[in-house]
Amino acid sequence: MKRMIAALMTAVFCILPAAAVTGAPEVEAGAAILMEKETGTILYEQNAHEQMEPASVTKIMTLLLVMEALDSGRIAVDDPVTVSSHAASMGGSQVYLKEGEQMTVRDMLKAVAVVSGNDAAVALAEHIAGSESGFVEMMNQRAAELGMEDTTFQNCTGLPAAGHVTSAYDIALMSRELLKHPAIREYTTIWMDTIRDGQFQLANTNKLVRFYEGTTGIKTGSTDSALYCLSASAERDGMELIAVVLKSPTSQKRFDSAKSMLNFGFANYALLDVKPDQALAPVDVLLGEKSTVQPVLADGGRILVDKSERNDVTTSIQMTDCVEAPVEAGQKLGEMEISVGGEVRQTIPIVASEAVPRITMPGIFRNLLSRLFMNR
Repeated sequence: MKRMIAALMTAVFCILPAAAVTGAPEVEAGAAILMEKETGTILYEQNAHEQMEPASVTKIMTLLLVMEALDSGRIAVDDPVTVSSHAASMGGSQVYLKEGEQMTVRDMLKAVAVVSGNDAAVALAEHIAGSESGFVEMMNQRAAELGMEDTTFQNCTGLPAAGHVTSAYDIALMSRELLKHPAIREYTTIWMDTIRDGQFQLANTNKLVRFYEGTTGIKTGSTDSALYCLSASAERDGMELIAVVLKSPTSQKRFDSAKSMLNFGFANYALLDVKPDQALAPVDVLLGEKSTVQPVLADGGRILVDKSERNDVTTSIQMTDCVEAPVEAGQKLGEMEISVGGEVRQTIPIVASEAVPRITMPGIFRNLLSRLFMNR
């Protein structure tokens, strides 16, 4: 089943041919993957589906659920979070929360994203779901929705627990989803900050934030059994990449491996804006309140290519001549094929920019009367 899913994802995400690039990255880790965020294209992988412990990289899913709760309005960044005895009891990385202490969601997010506070992660989990166990159920449900077939979460922190496993591929999937929330960068790009009115210093565990150009996040992790893990993201020239490293032997080697993959991606690939060769002409609408509707591309028309293919990109348009009302906004009217070197690489739907209702009998009479008076 996993192989079938991987094959389907390959078809959807389009793994670019490895032979097209040179200078493979140097990676010293048990597993690794490099993914382009917008398209989900895999640019490099090594044991990408092998199940491993993720340590605190787990908190990417914790952060994702928090951001989704914020975006839905279920919680707000200024909401106070009250620390339970369970949250305060967490070991490992922490900001030393005390039972009964209150801290805003904003500062709890800082504590998780910047210094990987286990106590803050549990406090946020309890704030959203009522209990850590309830939150973990949400984590596993969201993982299933994202197609993370290699993953089972046992807690929201990444502290060692039997059966708490994921894969480099799955981490890339949830990292990609987290990065769809622009506000998360307010936390994952912090290098130094404070909480408790400046009384507690925070320094980011992700050293790439300070030392790698364009870094946007995301999360480090390490335990004695998981070794050194990292999901790192960076953006340059309008392209954002996600590099995941699991089970690297040292902290520095996880950063070096991530940098090597990111350098490889930025050196060899580019996201191009692709537009139709000519303006899209209005499409005739039969029996509509309007006689035409303007077609538009369903998305921005961006394609990931090897940099050597920049001049080999062409487009072709297939469009219907007319459509009968009613027309729905977003209704497909045609498609644009994007080819690279003569091979179709991507197909983008062309859709109606607005709805056009079907004309009514009174509308027909109004039109007739209008034409009669106009011709006088």
